[in-house]
Amino acid sequence: MDDVGEGQALAYKMIAERENETVRIERESTFIIVAKAKVWASEGWQVVITDTDGKSYPPEEFDKLLAA
Repeated sequence: MDDVGEGQALAYKMIAERENETVRIERESTFIIVAKAKVWASEGWQVVITDTDGKSYPPEEFDKLLAA
C-alpha cells in the first residue's frame, strides 16, 4: 500500500524495458529510484527515470539526480 494520497503524483518514475516486457515503478525518494534503476540496468534492461518536470534521465545521467 502506498502512502501517497489520491491524486498526488510521485516525484520519480522509472520505466524498464526488455524484449516484450515493460516495468513501471514510481517512488518519492531519489535515492530509492536511482538504486532500483541501476539494478535493473545492470540486469540488461533499458531503463529511464523521469522526474516531475517530465525530464528523462538515461543510466549515464542517474547520478545527476542524486547530486540535485
